Amino acid sequence: MKDNNAIGIQYLQDGKYELAIKAFTEEIENNPTNAVAYVNFGNVLNAVGEKEKAMNFYKKALQLDEKMAAAYYALGNNYFEHEDWQHAKEMFEAAMKNGLQNDGDTLFMLGMTLLKFDQPKLALPYFQRAVELKPTDMEARFQYGLCLAQQGLLEEAIEQLEEVVKHDDQHADAFYNLGVAYAYTENKEKSLEMLDKAIEVQHDHILAAHAKKIILEN
Repeated sequence: MKDNNAIGIQYLQDGKYELAIKAFTEEIENNPTNAVAYVNFGNVLNAVGEKEKAMNFYKKALQLDEKMAAAYYALGNNYFEHEDWQHAKEMFEAAMKNGLQNDGDTLFMLGMTLLKFDQPKLALPYFQRAVELKPTDMEARFQYGLCLAQQGLLEEAIEQLEEVVKHDDQHADAFYNLGVAYAYTENKEKSLEMLDKAIEVQHDHILAAHAKKIILEN
């Protein structure tokens, strides 16, 4: 007996969306109470830009299984894209409550959502845990570094941001924030070096140019 979910996921990963839809449709017709199939179908719709339709499938999955963490996570992402921060936050929290509490992507997205509420202090532990779970996730590490800096934990922030630029030497914003952090620790030489790198990577980095001007004038 063929596993339409597995077949459909493979097609989705290969970018063969029509074949993925066919497989998931067959699965839903054969097993109309299989919540996973609705999540998978929603993921295909998401991939082709049918965001609203995708949300209907995620909601259907939750009607069938209210503990379906993947559906909460997917809904959270869609709400986040629509800038509906409150619903995004609720969905990511529900995803964690129902099994994704140690999923780096969910932790990262909840952290990002909390930043939209201007709550870096609350976001910080989520980014920290996301980095612990996925050490190679440089975007999570970058956000973790920023949150540390905002809490005045400059040495810890520098450590994280240095790690980011070590892995990605084109990350202009990481260089800029390193420049600012070094300026606050009164390491002028290192600060200017980092700001120069930010400008080298992104010639029109206005913030870096402005910070450099202030440091040179003082």
